[in-house]
Amino acid sequence: MAGRTYSKRERAMERIERARELYEEAVFGGRSAALAIADRTLDAVEADLALARGRVLHARYLEEKVEDPRELELLERAAELYQRLGDPRGEGEAWFWMGCVHQVIRGDEEAAAPAFVRARELATLASDELTLSYVLRHIAFLDRAAGRLDVAWERMEESTRLRRKVEFLPGVAANLVALGYLAAEAGHPDRALALVDEATAVAEASAAYGILRWAEEARANLFPSSS
Repeated sequence: MAGRTYSKRERAMERIERARELYEEAVFGGRSAALAIADRTLDAVEADLALARGRVLHARYLEEKVEDPRELELLERAAELYQRLGDPRGEGEAWFWMGCVHQVIRGDEEAAAPAFVRARELATLASDELTLSYVLRHIAFLDRAAGRLDVAWERMEESTRLRRKVEFLPGVAANLVALGYLAAEAGHPDRALALVDEATAVAEASAAYGILRWAEEARANLFPSSS
């Protein structure tokens, strides 16, 4: 069907079916070259699955605060496969999540930085604005930790602009919370309150209840007398 957008699940099913057809071409049709194509087809399925499992393990860490060593292994495998396949979009996403393992889970900003730099290069190459918005958000956290508040603000604003562009409203709300903290740290409480208020409104409108809790926590932390 012309113009149809396929989900990752549909693409995976199609690739697995294609690998079966290639097997038959090789075995029954005597076309040995089909095996190399089958390998690449299944590599793409494996890469998508490894990345998806890595993301799920990261979400589980956020809930349970216990690192699963498989997460980094899966993401490294995904990056390797995407690189082999010549897929900068997938590779960039895998590098971003590897950076998150180092930054969020292990608190190792020195290891996180080069992963985010690589992710930014690949996301830019692939014109992947959503992944780029994630990368810029997390690079902003590195800048904030280093005391570069102005640079952190610029990166977070650019991330927010990209998220508005692709209509990723829960992500917009999350960034507004982060901007609220940055404004407070820079000595602008009124601006911080306005940002937290906006984050609350956007989170409510997009049913992003997890982000809504972040906004409520920010309000309590930054303005305890008004909560």
